[in-house]
Amino acid sequence: MHDMQIKIPLDTGREIFDKPDEFSMISVKAKKGFEPSDVAEDIKEKLRKHRHVKEGEEDFSVETAANAIATFKSILSMVQAVLIGIAAISLVVGGVGITTTMYTSVLERTRQIGVMKSVGARNNDILMIFLVEAGLLGLVGGAIGVAIGLSLSKGLEFILVNFFDFDLLKPYVSWWLVLGALSFSFLVGCISGFIPARRAAKMNPVDALRYR
Repeated sequence: MHDMQIKIPLDTGREIFDKPDEFSMISVKAKKGFEPSDVAEDIKEKLRKHRHVKEGEEDFSVETAANAIATFKSILSMVQAVLIGIAAISLVVGGVGITTTMYTSVLERTRQIGVMKSVGARNNDILMIFLVEAGLLGLVGGAIGVAIGLSLSKGLEFILVNFFDFDLLKPYVSWWLVLGALSFSFLVGCISGFIPARRAAKMNPVDALRYR
């Protein structure tokens, strides 16, 4: 279990550790109707008087659950910022890769484009063919990313539970989140492949048939 605490009577602890007058921490529970922040300020004031120190020169600290939550949120925000930065870089690199791949695909299939146009394919038809292809490339990349992310999170959970006996962190993945990620990957692929697809749609069929 993640609860590693052992509670013993105060007198027993003083006897075991031979520290009759030392306290490393004191937990206080506010009564109903009292604001924890107000109680914390009263405690600070009384401790200043008891220790004969001025405000700002305290040799102690008083923390509330709100302080702990604020600290946790700040750490979480930093982690999220780092992850968002990594995701943004990955999107840019992936988008450039899809654009390059689609440009190559358009060049290699120039004669096919000319044939399709000569038998009646419209510009919109060519555009949609290449847009869907680019979207599928993005979808495949997104699916690989989701699979890797799920594997890493489940693997980390397995290691923490089985080797460190720590079960506080349990990854939860919503299927709506997975579908949203895959849809976004498809959209990114379509956006990245739009310029090459538009170039293919605007080709002159005669010039495309002559391309070697």
